[in-house]
Amino acid sequence: MNPPPPLSTWARNVAPSPTLAIDAKAKAMKAAGEDVCGFAAGEPDFDTPSFIKDAAIAALQAGQTKYAPTPGIEPLRVAVAERYAADYGYQISSSQVVVSPGGKFSCYLAVLAVCSPGDEVIVPAPYWVSYPEMVKLAGATPRFVLSDDSTAFKLTPAQLEAAITPRTRLLILCSPSNPTGAVYTRAELRALADVCVKHNLYVLSDEMYEHLIYDGHEPVNFATLGPEVAERTITVAGFSKTFAMTGWRLGTLVAPLPIAKAVSELQSQMTSNATTFAQFGALAALKEKAQAAAAIAAMKTAFDRRRKFLHAALNNIPGITCQLAGGAFYLFPNISSFGLKDVDFCARLLEQEKVAAVPGSAFGAEGYLRLSYATSDAVLQKGVERLARFCATLKK
Repeated sequence: MNPPPPLSTWARNVAPSPTLAIDAKAKAMKAAGEDVCGFAAGEPDFDTPSFIKDAAIAALQAGQTKYAPTPGIEPLRVAVAERYAADYGYQISSSQVVVSPGGKFSCYLAVLAVCSPGDEVIVPAPYWVSYPEMVKLAGATPRFVLSDDSTAFKLTPAQLEAAITPRTRLLILCSPSNPTGAVYTRAELRALADVCVKHNLYVLSDEMYEHLIYDGHEPVNFATLGPEVAERTITVAGFSKTFAMTGWRLGTLVAPLPIAKAVSELQSQMTSNATTFAQFGALAALKEKAQAAAAIAAMKTAFDRRRKFLHAALNNIPGITCQLAGGAFYLFPNISSFGLKDVDFCARLLEQEKVAAVPGSAFGAEGYLRLSYATSDAVLQKGVERLARFCATLKK
């Protein structure tokens, strides 16, 4: 009797998300009664603001449970366009906006829209774990360029120029960065944009953490760096990190009209539309400006306090060095001095001290950890104490 045929090339070659896997293991340990300090998940520990939940509930009660237009309900697309104009002076039409089931899917659709088999995509490392898999699922090839803590984890124009080949089609850029929290200045982005225009590359600018920037710095929308840049830029953002709406699965994509149209057509065959009533919650997040600003400010204040505490605590642990991130809610400490592979470091840390962290190698950077401070102050305090105790055993 013959066995069934093998799974597809895509299914056999895609790697599962290590961040979700570690978070799932930590949650399973917690469910079993173990006292685990979780630093793995990129998920705010706050609840979605009530005014957003109330808007979704009202939409449910009003019967907003049917199919929506594939690119999103028109009021939401208009609100997204208006907020880019208000926040950045970026003038776009609602037809350039596509609302998708999560920013992750928005990124994937962007890659699918502009990349074909045989194309190459430059992925600066440390990178978000899903970028390489998205590229491979599109049949393209990721090309990694590593920037370590000596360059504040930022891609330089010289590195970008050196990585470009005749097959290069797209640059993926994330600022503020997941996993490092690095924030590019406008001048740094302008220099990268010049290289992209010179070589006629598309840019996927992942700006999911745009509102989580500290120390008085302002976010930069990549598409506003010039007309030639705008016609090559696909901007992805959303509501998950800004409004603690990770489970709502709502991402936004803004692109030149031909790309937005292609993305909408792809989505029409893959998911039809983002959940209808959830879009009304997102609409409230954009329209109720005073309540939204208050919610963002409260979260940023807490994240900033945690960022500074964790940064100082990590640098007080012998053997660890850590840069102060300018955005998002991650720190990316260097643990290479211990002479232990980061995967083994994290496995032993979870087993011995019940602290869940993600190894830097999952993000293309061996010798680091990604620690999320999107957790309570109490967990941060306890987790750092356990990490220090664990590191002390390695130094003996």
